[in-house]
Amino acid sequence: MAPHTGAKDKSNSAAARVLGSATAGISELAVFHPVDTTAKRLMSNHTRVTNLSQLNQVVFRNYANEGVLRKAFSLFPGLGYAAGYKVLQRVYKYGGQPYVNDIVATQVGADFENAFGKKTGKALMSAASGSLIGIGEIVLLPLDVLKIKRQTNPEAFKGRGFIRILADEGMGLYRGWGWTAARNAPGSFALFGGNAFAKEYIFGLKDYGTATWTQNFVASVCGASASLIVSAPLDVIKTRIQNRNFDNPESGFTILKNMAKNEGITSFFKGLVPKLLTTGPKLVFSFAMAQTLIPAFDKMFGN
Repeated sequence: MAPHTGAKDKSNSAAARVLGSATAGISELAVFHPVDTTAKRLMSNHTRVTNLSQLNQVVFRNYANEGVLRKAFSLFPGLGYAAGYKVLQRVYKYGGQPYVNDIVATQVGADFENAFGKKTGKALMSAASGSLIGIGEIVLLPLDVLKIKRQTNPEAFKGRGFIRILADEGMGLYRGWGWTAARNAPGSFALFGGNAFAKEYIFGLKDYGTATWTQNFVASVCGASASLIVSAPLDVIKTRIQNRNFDNPESGFTILKNMAKNEGITSFFKGLVPKLLTTGPKLVFSFAMAQTLIPAFDKMFGN
């Protein structure tokens, strides 16, 4: 079968994809790291929160009775790990998905169009490419693990630095990789798929790269909301696997069983509302920014 290129958008340069994605990641981190810490601590909490006093203890922990500034700074643990992880993740995910999508469109684009129609087929290719790139994201898992432990369980470090932890823990830093892949696959499918469907059916764009900032923003809202809802249960399990002490791991299936038994089915959606209200805007912000900046940098480079 001849290579199929009809469903492909205009390709941007590698430099534009890296710079656009990295800028989006850095901007996201500067604005939303405290929000991420709050969401992770709520997801890691095993008790019911019924009043503001309990919420204060869960979110601010040892700084619950301190002043506003001390409380605010307490939400910036693990910033170094977060910077490394977030920038690499955004470059890999936002910059890498278009490459995978180009390959999918070239190799099996005709099959998608024949099976689902031109518009739906193109959107589903974007979703499938996002799912594949999401699974591969587990290569960055150690940085994510260290970031989450700093945010939710700093005692796990016991005064050890980054290099010492790498030497001591080794492949243990990939604990929970299966659950992470299981969460990333549908989450990234929904993120890129929701974004693509919005561009196809709301705005009727033939080339997604020509979207305006407003169009990218609306499409990102659709993709981010779908992604967070779809991945919520597995995200809670993943977070609880990663936030435990290094010397006291617990399997995902054990966590799943204990959650269902002790906390009920609704526990699998703990932190979803804060994530939709806080992590949602963070994801929308970075995704829309990356989609806007990548073509802008490409144009700046004269491509």
